[in-house]
Amino acid sequence: MALLTKPLTQVKKLDAAQVLRIAELGLRGSFRLAQTVTAVYPRALKWLVQWRQPEPHEVRELFEALGTTYIKFGQFIASSPSVFPKNYVDEFQLCLDRTPAIPFTKVKQIVEQDLGRPLGQVFASIEPQSLASASIAQVHAAKLLSGEDVVVKVQKPGVEAVLTTDMNAVYLLTRLMELIMPNTDREAVAGLVAEMYQSMVDECDFIKEAENLTEFRRFLQNTDNTQVVAPKPYPQASGRKVLTMERLYGRALTDNSVDSMGIDPAASLFNALNTWFASLTQCPFFHADLHSGNLLLLDDGRVGFIDFGMVGRIQPEAWQAMFTLFTAISTQDYRSMAEAMVTVGITREKVDVDGLTRDIAKLFQGLENFDAMAGMGVGGEAGDGINALLSELGNIARNYGIRFPRAFTMLLKQFLYFDRYVDMLAPGADIFHDQRIDMMRLH
Repeated sequence: MALLTKPLTQVKKLDAAQVLRIAELGLRGSFRLAQTVTAVYPRALKWLVQWRQPEPHEVRELFEALGTTYIKFGQFIASSPSVFPKNYVDEFQLCLDRTPAIPFTKVKQIVEQDLGRPLGQVFASIEPQSLASASIAQVHAAKLLSGEDVVVKVQKPGVEAVLTTDMNAVYLLTRLMELIMPNTDREAVAGLVAEMYQSMVDECDFIKEAENLTEFRRFLQNTDNTQVVAPKPYPQASGRKVLTMERLYGRALTDNSVDSMGIDPAASLFNALNTWFASLTQCPFFHADLHSGNLLLLDDGRVGFIDFGMVGRIQPEAWQAMFTLFTAISTQDYRSMAEAMVTVGITREKVDVDGLTRDIAKLFQGLENFDAMAGMGVGGEAGDGINALLSELGNIARNYGIRFPRAFTMLLKQFLYFDRYVDMLAPGADIFHDQRIDMMRLH
């Protein structure tokens, strides 16, 4: 779309391929706009006739019907309890990112077009049946001509056009969100939308993901870490829409069958957890989507980190402040919690730390069964306890002009994942106090 806003003198310099690309984006964009109107119109008319705000489940169902961009937006809502009302955060936990696989004939066309060579000049074989399929891409097993087993991640057609068209309508979406979520922090939503856009753009750029893989592998090498691996990318078989990587054989860390592997999954989990903590201060980014499918327990006990399409970045001093906040939550140190919230958060005004401390104390004193959350032991697949707590802290923070940055919620989401894994594989262990876990590893 940016090309369409250039001066005419620049547009004239475009080659035939670029002109075709603009035409394709325009055609796909028009089709996508028609799809969006078709999905939104009957629902909006129903809400207007009934003169009511839609229920959270109705908004979630609309987002799922609208597809890729809105599903991602729903997932951002689900992982941002400090920004959105709790009932929407809870509902969007159900927002799924899964789509049918595209036919292999289309996969072949995309790969050959992106790599500029016939399939047979790159791969000895490639499996027509996909291993996995999501909204942006799907994955196929393959073998390179040189004999290595690999997986090939292929971007689905039209994703960029859908993203561009949807984001052109994002202003209207944010205005709609303000109407149906009256208690939402408008400035925070605008920032969230901008970050979501950048995140999705990054996910569509497989060249950047390959660079992330290379950088993370360098981090592992520099820290002499042999307990965690990341797949090796193959640049000669990759492009912007195709990413070929080393195939890692293993099972999801939380798979019920890992006990039969003769490996201590708890020890492997602690290695993964310590590696992730170390990346917060020693790697340019941290993995920001460590659901169980992205952590593989390999046959030799090592853990494979896969799918580096979504990463986060945080300054070491910011992580120190977040560490202080998480520790203060686990110990119920209200003053430290208030000071850390001010340090972590974004604010344009001077904060009354004494008042903030009193309000936090009232919140914790009013919570029932808080002992179940001691030491961040929140349990449960969705981390309901800590999500609810953070929503309440977010409400208090907004009263003092504080909002948490996206990096905070991305970090928290990984904490929730790891807390659940610890609860499953090492019951009774405490992320903050177990000697096997080093949250502030500096070397």
